[in-house]
Amino acid sequence: MLERLREPWTDRRAERVLGALACLVLLIIIFMIVFVALRAWPSFRENGLSWFSAKGNADVQMSRMVNSGANPTNADYQFGAWPLIFGTLLTTVFATVLGLVFSLLSAIFIVEFAPEGIRRLIVPVVRLLAAVPSVIYGLIGILVLTPFVGNHLISSGRKKSVEFVIQLSGTSLLVAVVILTIMITPIMIAITVDGLYAIPRAWKEGAVALGVNRWRAMWTVTVRAARPAIMAGAVLATARALGEAIMIAMVSGAKAFSPNPADGLTFIFEPMNTLAANIVQNSESINAPAMQATLYATALLLLVGGFALSLGSWIAKQPLKKYGTRA
Repeated sequence: MLERLREPWTDRRAERVLGALACLVLLIIIFMIVFVALRAWPSFRENGLSWFSAKGNADVQMSRMVNSGANPTNADYQFGAWPLIFGTLLTTVFATVLGLVFSLLSAIFIVEFAPEGIRRLIVPVVRLLAAVPSVIYGLIGILVLTPFVGNHLISSGRKKSVEFVIQLSGTSLLVAVVILTIMITPIMIAITVDGLYAIPRAWKEGAVALGVNRWRAMWTVTVRAARPAIMAGAVLATARALGEAIMIAMVSGAKAFSPNPADGLTFIFEPMNTLAANIVQNSESINAPAMQATLYATALLLLVGGFALSLGSWIAKQPLKKYGTRA
């Protein structure tokens, strides 16, 4: 028996074993989605499409769920997730756009203009930053950036202008976006650098030979050809931003409040919350049936969003196949 296990695998045996493992992973994912959907159904059943709307103070609604006991009524399931959805969209979109700009410029510098010694130092550091636990970023945000914003950027007049609506303390949309941008930018840099290196160098050299300078050749030829890889990096970073919970819970203010753009610049200093952070903050109350269904509904929405982003990432990679490279 032992000697048989040591025998080299045939192609057919490898195909069967690896295929079985792939199917097992797929079944686990399907089971997880079905499980979450079944647990989330009571919340969607009682709310319908209004679950995605704003129906009063969501924090108050969740407090009522906790106190509803083991036999909640239909009213105890009432919940409007729009403030959490809006907060998730704000942080994710702002962080992704800012991170995309910084990552693209950084990747161009690393690939084309950085001296070899600096390149050897930067690339490992970028990959290390991409692996730093989010709680460390959150700790720096709550101890350093939040006090700075609260004490130096938010004036007394600005605090008084919204004091009857929300309290401004430093934990805010601004801090959440800044820290989240710092978190996801290394991911995009790493993927963009690999994508730029995957483009045949002869293409850029041909443009330079025609009299175009290095920057213009890099931008119009290499970056243009690597757009699928850049898009893939942005999508994967967006997925990271979408599911971030610990750091957001620490620096955002943890209030189910929708920052109001009509407040002008004050808008970015207002507290908010996201779907993922809300799950973490209320996980201790998950034994309450109404709260459990609501948190599972939130998780299902994040799963659907993550699936859409994964599909988008796969689609973005396909055009690179015509170059004979992989992103």
